[in-house]
Amino acid sequence: MTREQVEAVLKGIKDRYLDQDIVSLHQVKDITTEAGKVAVRVVQGYPAGSYRDELADEINAALAAAGVSDAQVSVETQVSAHSVQKSLKRKNGIKNIIAVASGKGGVGKSTTAVNLALALSADGASVGMLDADIYGPSQPRMLGISGQPESSDGKSLEPMQNHGIKAMSIGFLIEEDTPMIWRGPMVTQALEQLLGDTNWGDLDYLVIDLPPGTGDIQLTLSQKIPVSGAIIVTTPQDIALLDARKGLKMFEKVEVPILGIVENMSMHICSNCGTVEHIFGEGGGQRMAEQYGVNYLGGLPLDIKIREQVDNGNPTVVSDPDGTVAQIYKDISRKASARLAQKAKDYSTKFPTIKIMNV
Repeated sequence: MTREQVEAVLKGIKDRYLDQDIVSLHQVKDITTEAGKVAVRVVQGYPAGSYRDELADEINAALAAAGVSDAQVSVETQVSAHSVQKSLKRKNGIKNIIAVASGKGGVGKSTTAVNLALALSADGASVGMLDADIYGPSQPRMLGISGQPESSDGKSLEPMQNHGIKAMSIGFLIEEDTPMIWRGPMVTQALEQLLGDTNWGDLDYLVIDLPPGTGDIQLTLSQKIPVSGAIIVTTPQDIALLDARKGLKMFEKVEVPILGIVENMSMHICSNCGTVEHIFGEGGGQRMAEQYGVNYLGGLPLDIKIREQVDNGNPTVVSDPDGTVAQIYKDISRKASARLAQKAKDYSTKFPTIKIMNV
């Protein structure tokens, strides 16, 4: 087959998480045809985990159906850095910061954030988690991390680690039952220090678990932290959606792309009879996504196991990696990171620094 014929075959194969063919997405980086052999190299801009093998099998099957008897197909991942707010610069070593937010508390934002971070890590990315909820830090318990971070130079902190990801939280620096009675400027400064004074190393993604709400603190943080994209977590009922819309609008005002909406507690499946009940309503997140022209990333069930697993420091993605709920988290993380991969890239580190000197 000629290169053009191979490319025509590949145009019939869609990326599941972007719903476009891999040629139009510019994922096909190399095609060689020589002596009856065909080699195809595909590079995805997001961590796809086991889907890489599925995609390779699909390409092999399509080439075989087209008459290719000897094909070599490789599917790789290359995560790039993407642009942030115009007034800010990307943090050195951190390719992308993803903010997970909600308009109000109690919708499962922190649980969603930690499972999405673990899903990105499980799919092959280097990931960090920053707990930005100064008043109510929950990530230390959810990640099963205790103790205090170390400092080798007295100025910076080494991140805590568990389940393959790095983490930092004010919860590591105070007693669990100590209240943070701080005003807005102190909270903002503390968060900037947790982000800037932590030795994160090289990360593909830093997931930030933002505090709930859309007040002065959230707006200030959104203006000072270089964010590549945001995920909005809501529940289906109207009162939660009202606040979720405010969160979405906040990110739009500070020019942070919305990667999508996650509907938590979307339904309850009875453990005895299997009956599906929409306790908090049905389809609210989907309607909100359609209304604002953003992506609906998926819905998660109201499941007692999700709560038990994070309370025990072993979130669903690591405690039951092959389970149905873990797969939902992985699908959501792939959809979000795939959408981010389509955003404008940050080339600031590619250009040399120009210095003007008087001689």
